[in-house]
Amino acid sequence: MASKSLRIGIVMDPIESITPYKDSSLAMLLEAARRDAEIHYFQQRDLRLLGGRAVGQSTILGVRDDDSDWFTLGASQEVDLGDLDVVLMRKDPPFDMEYVYTTYILDRAGEAGALIVNHPQALRDMNEKAYTAWFPECTPLTLITRSIEDMRSFLAEQEHIVAKPLDGMGGKSIFAIRKGDKNANVIFETLTDDGRKFAMAQVFVPEISEGDKRILLIDGEPVPFSLARIPSGDDHRGNLVMGATGVGQPLSDADLAICERVGPALRDAGVVFAGIDVIGDYLTEVNVTSPTGIRELDKQFDLNIAGLMFDAIEKRL
Repeated sequence: MASKSLRIGIVMDPIESITPYKDSSLAMLLEAARRDAEIHYFQQRDLRLLGGRAVGQSTILGVRDDDSDWFTLGASQEVDLGDLDVVLMRKDPPFDMEYVYTTYILDRAGEAGALIVNHPQALRDMNEKAYTAWFPECTPLTLITRSIEDMRSFLAEQEHIVAKPLDGMGGKSIFAIRKGDKNANVIFETLTDDGRKFAMAQVFVPEISEGDKRILLIDGEPVPFSLARIPSGDDHRGNLVMGATGVGQPLSDADLAICERVGPALRDAGVVFAGIDVIGDYLTEVNVTSPTGIRELDKQFDLNIAGLMFDAIEKRL
């Protein structure tokens, strides 16, 4: 435990818009409050660079675990972001140029002394779908291309695939396609914008019926339980927002082997908190922007995942 109370910044979407009982950012804020941290709340619009300094118009934030009344906004003040101990970057996608510009500001704050969670360079480099290419031995056979013909050939060879955009989230625009599907061409045309955008295709993993497992890693070490998001009977997607059911379960030997491969790379890149997605025995995505799942796993297994995260943060300070 740190000897003094931390000054914590958080960059996030409007706090009034979150769903408290399942929001991982709120779980982090509640833990910060338990540790008597001073919490500075920012939206992207509150940040700027002035003469090379990362500056923000902060609002002091109070939080509580109440689904109908979870926050209080206090005094507003200008702060140098580099004077804060930690800045949590928890802005949800879309990962667009505005997001990238925000990471530039956070880079300057990090150079001025704040610990940025997660490191801005990692946020820019680790697209949640494309970054799996760094661990090909852990993933289903994957194609990333703009070419519609490449997509067609991949389907013909593999016979059952999943195709999705590289910038999607929440299960949107994810297609399971079998060889002979007459919708395949229009799917490939749509995902690649007629060959103008990169998209991903992966060999279909039938174990999706048993759930798309979200595994949380803290400083490269896995939480010992995953949240298996089991698709509903009328959908193939393992996303809670698309009707999947979240069921906690212990990590399998294959899950642990993937974590042993991926975890050190994330830790060394300054990623304190990540969520990886595993279907069957295969890594399918790596999320370092704003991973979720804390509150569901805390509830099912009486954990305090945000507490583990802040322990890791304090070790880095």
